[in-house]
This record gives sequence, C-alpha cells and structure tokens, in this order.
Amino acid sequence: MVKKSKRRRKHIPQRTCVGCREVQPKRALIRIVNGPDGVSVDPLGKAHGRGAYLHDKRECWQRGINGRLGHALKTELTDQEKQSLLQYMETHIPDGGKAYKGAEELSG
Repeated sequence: MVKKSKRRRKHIPQRTCVGCREVQPKRALIRIVNGPDGVSVDPLGKAHGRGAYLHDKRECWQRGINGRLGHALKTELTDQEKQSLLQYMETHIPDGGKAYKGAEELSG
C-alpha cells in the first residue's frame, strides 16, 4: 500500500503593525528595534534587541511614533529618536498611492 505524501505548507511568520494593529506577514512590515544603540529602523530585520513592526504607511508611522511604539519597545522614545524615525518616514515612506516592498516599487 502506497502512502500519499501530504504537502506541508511553509510557515510564514505573522507580525502585528503597532500603528493599526493589522496582522501581516513579517516581510511586509518594517522593523523598529530598541537595541544597544537606542531605537532605530532595522531594514534587514536581524538587529539585536526588542523589535516592533510598522506598515509602510505614514498614518501607521505617525500613530506609532506618537505613543504605541514606545510601549511596544518597552521604552520611552527620546526626542532625538522620534526625529530620527520621522526623518526615515519622510525619506522612505511614500505620501499616497505608491507602496514599497523592500527595494521594489509597486504601483497602488
């Protein structure tokens, strides 16, 4: 008797956006880390420290920076860290219809 092999689905890690509380695949979100050097953006997702995740939407970043992100990282964000995150948002997060996934640009 021949056994049928069951195809196993590859596990896709899920994370929650701190800004809007929506659950998405880990690779679709941007990781913010509270590491030894303070709070910073972790583009590769491998830095040491406690992490939290945000969408590539300005609304999520603004909500996160103004309160929820500090709680998720178990720290109080300093003004310098907030300015650094806002500067990253201004240069890397689009204003409107476009969305970025990694280095690839997708039309919205």
